[in-house]
Amino acid sequence: MLEATPLGDGWTLRHESDTLPAVVPGCVHTDLLAAGAIPDPFLGRAESEVAWVGRRDWTYERELDGRSAQEQTDLVFDGLDTVAEIALDGRPLGTVRNMHRSYRFDVTGLSGRLSVRFVSAYAEAEAVRGRLGERPGAYAEPYQYVRKMACSFGWDWGPTLVTAGIWRPVRLEHWSTARIARVRPLVTVEEDTGVVELAVAVERTRVEVPLVLEATAGGVRARAQVEGTDGVVRLRVPDVALWWPRGYGDQPLYDVELRLLHQDGEPLDAWWRRVGFRTAGLDTSPDGHGTGFTLVVNGERLFARGVNWIPDDVLPSRVTRARYRERLEQAAGAGVDLVRVWGGGIYESEDFYDACDELGLLVWQDFPFACAAYPEEQPLRGEVEAEARENVVRLMPHPSLVLWNGNNENLWGFRDWGWEPRLAGGSWGEGYYLGLLPRVVAELDPTRPYTAGSPWSGSWRHHPNDPAHGTHHSWEVWNREDYAAYRHSVPRFVAEFGWQAPPAYATLRRALPGEELAPDSPGMLHHQKADDGNGKLERGLARHFAVPAGDFGRWHYLMQLNQARAVAAGIEHWRSHWPVCAGTVVWQLNDCWPVTSWAAIDGDGREKPLYHELRRLYADRLLTLRAADGRLELAAVNQAADDWAGTLVLRRMSVGGEALGASEVELTVRGRSVALAGVPPELAPAGPKEFLVADLDGLRALHFPAPDREVPYPAPEFEVALAPGGITVTARTLVRDLLLQADRLDPGARADRGLVTLLPGEEVTIGVRGWKTPDAEVARSALYCVEPTR
Repeated sequence: MLEATPLGDGWTLRHESDTLPAVVPGCVHTDLLAAGAIPDPFLGRAESEVAWVGRRDWTYERELDGRSAQEQTDLVFDGLDTVAEIALDGRPLGTVRNMHRSYRFDVTGLSGRLSVRFVSAYAEAEAVRGRLGERPGAYAEPYQYVRKMACSFGWDWGPTLVTAGIWRPVRLEHWSTARIARVRPLVTVEEDTGVVELAVAVERTRVEVPLVLEATAGGVRARAQVEGTDGVVRLRVPDVALWWPRGYGDQPLYDVELRLLHQDGEPLDAWWRRVGFRTAGLDTSPDGHGTGFTLVVNGERLFARGVNWIPDDVLPSRVTRARYRERLEQAAGAGVDLVRVWGGGIYESEDFYDACDELGLLVWQDFPFACAAYPEEQPLRGEVEAEARENVVRLMPHPSLVLWNGNNENLWGFRDWGWEPRLAGGSWGEGYYLGLLPRVVAELDPTRPYTAGSPWSGSWRHHPNDPAHGTHHSWEVWNREDYAAYRHSVPRFVAEFGWQAPPAYATLRRALPGEELAPDSPGMLHHQKADDGNGKLERGLARHFAVPAGDFGRWHYLMQLNQARAVAAGIEHWRSHWPVCAGTVVWQLNDCWPVTSWAAIDGDGREKPLYHELRRLYADRLLTLRAADGRLELAAVNQAADDWAGTLVLRRMSVGGEALGASEVELTVRGRSVALAGVPPELAPAGPKEFLVADLDGLRALHFPAPDREVPYPAPEFEVALAPGGITVTARTLVRDLLLQADRLDPGARADRGLVTLLPGEEVTIGVRGWKTPDAEVARSALYCVEPTR
């Protein structure tokens, strides 16, 4: 039977004559941090002080003994970052140049000093660029010339920390006669029967020995012969329970076990995975609105409530199974049902996809290409095909994975970002996205749809980012316009859009120790990576509020409020236009370090107000008020299966709290649909002193006809009292967008809700956990709300 020996211990890290202990899996930065040899690059401006690390070559070493009673011993690396030479006592075993692949070397009978010498990724990328020529990209760093996590080289939300190291586990595998080299599981559903077809590749020491495959799943057992080095075993599991995305049903998972046997029954190797039975499709049919882009699971058409996922740490070896689970549980807790793994990162570990399987989170998986023209010549082309083949097969068992996507923004970049004339006919990646990758997916994983890119309109007949066709990225609003412009169009599927805000106050305090915080203080500017990021923040705020001067706390609150308002404007509008619009994927769920960014969860794992707003926006049921043909109407969105019926109460009110008019309407919203109700003209707010309130079944929508800076809000008055597990706030006036910043009470404290608007006489209880010394007056100091314009 195959035996595995982990090789995580006993490593050292060396540069020239300097040697220190190393942890595997890990990277050079984590080892230098552990040794105190570099400052924490997440703090202050220390990122700049450690830039030298990515420019050096580094060597990992340890003793290795490949001797065994078995016939063969392999040295197996699950991941090497990125360009390395592997040697044993100076004898070369091989060279590697791809972070996204695993590697295997025959070390049968060998022992000695194992060395893994990493060449700087900069040196490799610059050498490839020198051979193949310049290619344009969104950033000056040479990330498109090496098969490595692109955002290691920095992004408009991430630091430049170019890593190297043995970033995934390494082990020795001892085996005799034969081992399982690859299992390609095709999981399908035929009526109520689940079908698992395992295409198995076998590596053998002796071809003439007869071998048997034995598989089990759901109480069903099947056997098949191995013909040479290949075999196929098929299981039919009756009466299977379907796997559904969260909110649509349960997530039953079935163990599939495979054993490779000698003909006499002796076990040689084994493979195990969990699968879920479901169908996954993508409807891109043309219609009267353009070309659709609707995910279909088990025949059910979905409005995707999505978030974009970036690597959760710029040093990805630090992301543990528990951390994946925590972050993805946060996503599910916000009502998310789809996570897009963005193309500037990595193919995530099994821990990520396992959690998505269990939580019912659909996964849209980008291939790792982002925001650049990628050469298609060697050595890159062979690496791209090898990594695609390996990772498609590796991720196939996961029912959560429902879509393969060729790249992020490269088709758009070619058309709109001036690449075409600069390339002068040179390769740029089109052959990957429209040729190589769809062929690999069609050959290996025909159970899932593939799309060439995001954004992409389905063909060159339309502009790649045409909102009427396929996927759309909406970035003009953040870059140049008011967020109200989200309401001016109805894209078929909004795969990226978002708005920036600073992280939580306690996160800033930890990341910028000793700094007097200000929007333009040195540390704040260093932790703002977007081009003119602060300028866009302030211009976006100025359209709604007076930008506060000299009051960082107020600036911080208003920027977080504006982020939540902006994203709400988009999601409310687009959800109300289902089924024309079939999904929104917010940029972005998470951060990889403490930074001002588009994230809903900051780099320390704290939820911004946007996170709590997503819980409202992505709930099964949502109310929104919108303008239509010069009149107001209410849209009631019901993504639940059951009908939603109740009494809609509309109230026209003054900001001083006076009721100016009201009406009631009985409203029924069918399951998975949207219902519209017109607002009587006499209830429409007449100017900035008035607003409209809509209540239905515990949900509320508000409409203020003027920007906040023009609204004559009263000075907010409210009472604060301790309540079991939190505080209760009782409003005496209109209190707009009240927010408890719990981390100001204690860095470990969390509130259970974000922004809430109270009418006079209303109260809200805010739960707080992690608050060691509750005090009502202290809580008042951490409460913010909209105040009258001074």
